[in-house]
Amino acid sequence: MPDSTPIIVIKKKKGHGGHHGGAWKVAYADFVTAMMALFIVLWLLNASKQVQEAVGGYFKDPRGTAKVVGSNRDGSDTYVALKKDDMTKLKEELLQSIHHLDQQDKLKNQIEITVTAEGLRIELMESAKGTFFQLGNATPTPALRDLLALLSQELGKLPNRISIEGHTDSLVYSATRDYDNWDLSTDRANAARRLMQSEGIRPDQISQVRGFADRQPRLPQHPEDPSNRRISLIVQYQVKDASEVALPTTVTAMNATPGATADPK
Repeated sequence: MPDSTPIIVIKKKKGHGGHHGGAWKVAYADFVTAMMALFIVLWLLNASKQVQEAVGGYFKDPRGTAKVVGSNRDGSDTYVALKKDDMTKLKEELLQSIHHLDQQDKLKNQIEITVTAEGLRIELMESAKGTFFQLGNATPTPALRDLLALLSQELGKLPNRISIEGHTDSLVYSATRDYDNWDLSTDRANAARRLMQSEGIRPDQISQVRGFADRQPRLPQHPEDPSNRRISLIVQYQVKDASEVALPTTVTAMNATPGATADPK
């Protein structure tokens, strides 16, 4: 008689363990992160030096208390605000650019760039042999036009505000009272502003246009020296809330009587 005992067969289901189901996602995420890092490195290698320094500055100062970074209105370029430590570097770059423009150093003694408490001060001084304006008026000479065009292209890349000053020597402009050294210094500063704005300086980058006549001579002991006749450009230090504290664009002509010796500017 055959055995009727039932035979029970137990089949175990085989499959992937639950804890292995998402491993590919982790690997894919690592791959995407690595590719993103690669693209960032490649972008930085082709970026300007200022942008590289700005990115590096972020990791040194993530809260952004040391530098201000911005962009122009159409987003086509990146501007990096200059701190005090950067002004010396900008000075050297400007001097090199000026040397390329003036390879014979004809203007060497008429350009002075210094780092001051106010910012980077660029003095464009006249001499007995070289002038930046036509005698007796505010018409720039070709030498000044070329120089301001070069400076505008360099300074226009920055967000730092710029103030422009006009100065004369102590010699009386003319015998008439209708137009004096105050008018002349202000008109020359304004002429420099118009020229710089046409060459790359943004209108909102100008903070002040001021005329000082002979009240701030470069050589106080020699008030009639030609170098007292000058245009001063001040690249101001950038503050964190510059948009809140920036001064409006002004044209200042203070009322006072210049010294008394007749000679045209």
